[in-house]
Amino acid sequence: MKQPRAWQRMLSGRRLDLLDPTAVDIEIEDIAHGLAFVARWNGQTQGEFAYSVAEHSLLVVELSKRLFPKIEAKWQLAALLHDAPEYVIGDMISPVKAAVGAGYEALDERLTAAIHIRFGLPAKLPAKIKAQIKKADKCSAWLEATQIAGFSQQEANRFFGKMPMDLVPAFTVKLRPPNLVKRDYISKYQTLISKLEAARVALLRQIGVVLPRAALGQNTLKGAPMHIQPSGGFRDVAVAELIHPLDMLPAYAIRAHRVFRRWGQIIPPCQ
Repeated sequence: MKQPRAWQRMLSGRRLDLLDPTAVDIEIEDIAHGLAFVARWNGQTQGEFAYSVAEHSLLVVELSKRLFPKIEAKWQLAALLHDAPEYVIGDMISPVKAAVGAGYEALDERLTAAIHIRFGLPAKLPAKIKAQIKKADKCSAWLEATQIAGFSQQEANRFFGKMPMDLVPAFTVKLRPPNLVKRDYISKYQTLISKLEAARVALLRQIGVVLPRAALGQNTLKGAPMHIQPSGGFRDVAVAELIHPLDMLPAYAIRAHRVFRRWGQIIPPCQ
């Protein structure tokens, strides 16, 4: 019996296996495009345009920064990507997710892990960070519910928890054309990844790592060699300090991505 197709072709040309996703088949442009056209609230919102998951994700980043002023850039990136699997599996309202059951959750977790690894984040976020992003997510849902989805504040409090009322005047839910939201989503990603790369370069210099000149100040290094020479030896360097996006890895390391995925982290190999 012929097996049903489990992959989807992306506009980038990538072919993503939805049941066994790998980091090398994930591109930020595909995520941004997909999320900009996926409607929150099943499209049942006021306004000329649907309220997209991409717009929601941008709001969650800003709420995370307001709620947790010391949140690091890498966790802001995690907030931006918190609903990223929905670029291929769509957005389901909570009652439907509950009805579908564990299968949907398992699919979401596999996609989330692959997306995190693709962009240099741990496959599973620390519990504290996950809770912070969830709080910002709930606050975003409260704002959306009361501003564009027809909920009263009392209903929103019951379903999404109480909103810090001092934040309400500071945030207005935007309804914009998908192409503008996509642009801003990619721009936010580029801003955050640039901050992460600058911090990584500074850290690697501190521990005596030599990077090729072409590596400095670039987001993509497809096929470029990376020379790792820790001054005190590899064992002196914390694993979490050597996490890099896939584009920062040499080609032979990308071919071994399944091994790295098993660890839940991407580690540049020593030479």
